[in-house]
Amino acid sequence: MTSKDLGDKNETLPEVEGAMPQRKKTDLHLKVDVFEAATHEISLTDLPLLQELTVGVFWPHRDRDLELLIQLGQGYLALDEIGRPLSSAMKFQMGPDFAMLGMMITAPRLQTLGTGRWLLQQIMGACGNRDLRLSATRAGYRLYETAGFQPVATIRQQQGIAREIYLPEPVPDTEVRALEEADWATLIELDTGAYGVGRETVIQALKVKSECIVAEKAGKIVGYAMIRNFGRGQVIGPVVADCDELAMQLIAPLIQTRTGKFLRIDTPVEDGQLTAFLSAAGLGLFDTVTEMYKGKQRRATSGAVMYGLAAHSLG
Repeated sequence: MTSKDLGDKNETLPEVEGAMPQRKKTDLHLKVDVFEAATHEISLTDLPLLQELTVGVFWPHRDRDLELLIQLGQGYLALDEIGRPLSSAMKFQMGPDFAMLGMMITAPRLQTLGTGRWLLQQIMGACGNRDLRLSATRAGYRLYETAGFQPVATIRQQQGIAREIYLPEPVPDTEVRALEEADWATLIELDTGAYGVGRETVIQALKVKSECIVAEKAGKIVGYAMIRNFGRGQVIGPVVADCDELAMQLIAPLIQTRTGKFLRIDTPVEDGQLTAFLSAAGLGLFDTVTEMYKGKQRRATSGAVMYGLAAHSLG
C-alpha cells in the first residue's frame, strides 16, 4: 500500500488486496450528536481509516508508520453508523506493569462531543493497574490532566532540512561506530535504565527498520542512536546518552550524511546546548507536546537518559 503525502486530496488510498477478515467487535457504544458510535479492535485492515484520522489532525504518519504501531500495540477505533472513523486510542504494553498510550486521535469535528474521553476511559481500563505514560498535545492536555495524568517534561519536536554542520568536539576516549550483534544485550540494558522499563520487543522492531550506531568508551557501550524512515523524511530516535556532548556526538553523523534531507527528532531535553546544535543543523523547533504519567514516574532523569524518543506513541 503506497503512502500518500499530506494534503494530496485528489488521490485515494488503494484497497487492501485480498479478502478483509472479520473485525473483532466490542460491546462499546456511545451516542455522539445524532448518531451512535461503535468500536472494534484495531487491526492492519484499519490502515486507511487510521490514515484518514491522522490526516485530519495534520499528523505526518504514512502507512508504514501506522503499520509498525499496529504491530506493536493494541487499541480501539470508533466508527459512526456508516463506517466513518471518529476516534482512536492505543496502548503499548511493556512488561507486566507499564504501558504507553498513543494514537489518541479524535476527528476535529467531534473534539467537544466526548468521544476522546470515552475511548481514553476504555483504553485505560484495558491497561488495568499498569503505570501509564503518554505524549499530550495542547488540545488533549486538559483531558489527560482530568484523568489523573501529571506532566513530566516538554517534548520538543525539532525538524527541517538538514544543513552541513561541523562535527562537535568528541567526548574524550569515546568512539561512535555501527552497532554490532555483541552490543545488543548492553544496548537493551542501557535503554531499559533510561526509559524506565524493559522494551526489547519495541527496540528489536525498530532495529529492523533503522540504522543504529553506538558510543563506546573503555570497551563499554555508553550511548546509542537510531534513525529510520518516518513521515515525510526520517526520524532520529531513540537516542540514549549520559550528557549533551555525547548526544551530539551520536546525532551529528546521522545529520551529516543526510544534508538536504528532511529530518526530525523529538527530544525531552530543555532548551540549551543540544537544541541549539539541532537548530544550527537545520532542525528548528516546530511544535511541543507534554509527556505525562499516571502511577509511577519511571523515565530516568540522571545518568544515561532519553535524548530522543522513538515516537510520541512509543516514548
